[in-house]
Amino acid sequence: MGEVVKIAVNPPIQVGGSLFSPMQLAKIGALAGEEAKIEMTPFKQLYIEVPLEQRDFMMNELRNSGLEVTPPGFVVKSLIACNFCKGAEEAGLETGLKLNEAIAGLDTPTPLKVGYAGCGLGTSEPLLKDIGIVKTRNSFDIYVGGEPKGLKASIAQLLVSGLTEERLIPAITAIIEYYKTNAKGKEKFGKFIHRASLEELRKIAR
Repeated sequence: MGEVVKIAVNPPIQVGGSLFSPMQLAKIGALAGEEAKIEMTPFKQLYIEVPLEQRDFMMNELRNSGLEVTPPGFVVKSLIACNFCKGAEEAGLETGLKLNEAIAGLDTPTPLKVGYAGCGLGTSEPLLKDIGIVKTRNSFDIYVGGEPKGLKASIAQLLVSGLTEERLIPAITAIIEYYKTNAKGKEKFGKFIHRASLEELRKIAR
């Protein structure tokens, strides 16, 4: 048997939340085969083991089925978004899609979780993510440093507020790039924030 690699698969960001359709699940099963190992990760992704020589073909087939396919491992994970219960326009679905396209799969020192909530209810729990975005009427607030696990679990802190839609994606990509450039080895984002300070990150995000 040849080399086996993993790919990360998740449903598209949409009104109603992270939902696989029956056809998409059937497609995953048909492509992966009965012997494949499929893992559900804390990032709401499926890790699927596939033969290296079939990886590109399978990735294209899954994408053609409307699924998102990204590299596994030390990357920015696909955006963990809310259900957009206030509607696509009011909750900012288009902004979430653009943000996801800009950041998902970027190499990072450790896996990075980014959460997006279309209103203050925060059903996607953005304050428990490394980077959390909350839409408030016609602007966006960015929070950083959330950690949901362990004895040192913590709530993300407000970094900047009142960003326009045009400024949001440049601010998020600048934060990620600053982390990539200045992290020490495989330094977790939460530890990096404490070392780099919120004040420095605010300069980057504005």
